[in-house]
Amino acid sequence: MKYRHPIVALTVPTRPLSSRIRDRLSRHGWYRRFHLAYVRWRARHGGLPDWAAWQPQAGLEPVRPALIDGAKRVLVATGTAGHLPSMTMESLLGIALAIRDASIDFLICDAALPACMMCEISWYSDVDKLAKHGPKDRCLTCYRPSAEMLDRAGLNAIGLNSKLTDADRFKAKTISIQMPQSEIAAYIEDGIPIGEHAVAGALRFFSRGDLEKVSGAEPILRRYLEAALLTYYGTRRLLAEGHYDVVVLNHGIYVPQGIISETARHLGVRVVTWHPAYRRGCFIFNHHETYHHGLMTEPVSSWEDMSWNGVQQQQITQYLRSRWVGQQDWVKFHNQPEFDTRSIEEEIGIDFRRPTIGLLTNVIWDAQLHYKANAFPNMVDWLIKTIAHFEKRPDLQLLIRVHPAELTGTLPSRQPAVDEIRRQFPNLPTNVFIIPPESKASTYVAMSHCNAVLIYGTKMGVELSAMGIPVIVAGEAWIRGKGVTMDATSEENYLRLLDALPLREKLDDATIERAQKYAYHFFFRRMVPLDCIKERKGWPPFAVHIDSLDDLAPGKSPGLDIVCNGIIAGTPFIYPAEDLMEAPSDRRAT
Repeated sequence: MKYRHPIVALTVPTRPLSSRIRDRLSRHGWYRRFHLAYVRWRARHGGLPDWAAWQPQAGLEPVRPALIDGAKRVLVATGTAGHLPSMTMESLLGIALAIRDASIDFLICDAALPACMMCEISWYSDVDKLAKHGPKDRCLTCYRPSAEMLDRAGLNAIGLNSKLTDADRFKAKTISIQMPQSEIAAYIEDGIPIGEHAVAGALRFFSRGDLEKVSGAEPILRRYLEAALLTYYGTRRLLAEGHYDVVVLNHGIYVPQGIISETARHLGVRVVTWHPAYRRGCFIFNHHETYHHGLMTEPVSSWEDMSWNGVQQQQITQYLRSRWVGQQDWVKFHNQPEFDTRSIEEEIGIDFRRPTIGLLTNVIWDAQLHYKANAFPNMVDWLIKTIAHFEKRPDLQLLIRVHPAELTGTLPSRQPAVDEIRRQFPNLPTNVFIIPPESKASTYVAMSHCNAVLIYGTKMGVELSAMGIPVIVAGEAWIRGKGVTMDATSEENYLRLLDALPLREKLDDATIERAQKYAYHFFFRRMVPLDCIKERKGWPPFAVHIDSLDDLAPGKSPGLDIVCNGIIAGTPFIYPAEDLMEAPSDRRAT
């Protein structure tokens, strides 16, 4: 049993106090002191790793070694240091890379930005107050605990403020105030799409796919524009001075990470992004850009000739079945999903004896930011036009499964798909049925009764194809271009694919095997297991799990070696699961 630094269970809510209580405390100066002290304590004892606990002597020696010939210089651009999952993972990477003789710096925002991804509307009941004064209450409790943790670990942290001049701040403020709102989204400076990332930050803040008719949207958008500009100016100066070989950061989108990623690529600095994977204990790393885009363009040569036999087929079949209840995953949407077909029929009012076509939505704001438009400009347009098509097809039933993450996601959607449908179809066509996000009806069971399934950007395309269910892709889903789905290239092409429904047959055996191979690659090879990270209850959802720093040395963890080698040398982030994983029957025997 590996030693884990003790985690104290907290009963204090992770959301801020109510505005009424906060204002009362603030009048006496108590709230600021209480909240800062609480977050510092929580970061030290309820989330952030204490690296000194894994040293034989108290304290750590600095882990930024003297630069030697051939040593790589790595900038870990955490940015939002108050995001505890990022700080946990990236401090681990910093230590592991330093052990491998890389020179490590961290970039954190030290209250330099007037808005960032740490700002969420659920924190701010008074949006106007945020627009006027910025996220000062968040800044006070955001970066300091992580900066202290990095200092105790001997990891070098650079504050964004130290790379900004008064001229930078004046220019960013002036542009953000004077630019017409209609021009913000298209604003580009030095080839960097500043406005695009500002809009992405505002969309994420409001948890919406658009900002039309959103109260307070314009001043918040301008805050994100100013923040994006400041991030660009500071990152540009740091990268020019630091001569870094590679920048490592979480996901590579939003503000500030999206701007940092764009700036690094523009200056010719290699970029590595990471994100928690679906399988428990696993993470996805990607070169150049966010994995949301990287997995779409990954060449089929990276997986189609991999070793494949009955063992791998059994592994992926068993894992995909486990996803019906989320047994092996970080996240599951329902604790007790409904698998009984008759119960699902009665709840929805559908008759699966009739030809049925399934449709799976994404969360609208999530789809808008993560998936590039293809046959349709956005997911809502695709959804509405699909319903309009089936309104003229009474011979078919359309079953729409609204994504449960609209309610249970990290950022619940404030633009529900059902509202968008009702706005266009006050009287839903009689052959169109909806499984709402709160329903416990199993998506897998419902889709298994469908002749084909329509998707925009969901990963379910990977799973359904491996189950033998035909899939039509209208957006930039990861299964697109893998030779197993019908991929729409335009709206006209998509409608022609719908005209051919219902299909006469399910997928043939060769196509199912190809789909299973890609699913295996997706879930077992691109999702790299790190045995030095373990799941925990609360926030952050995982913690460092080692006996000593020796556990992070080369040769101790295959997954960590793949990640560190990929960061240092640019090698692929592909875990050779077909060679390293035990067969399911072997695991049961042990």
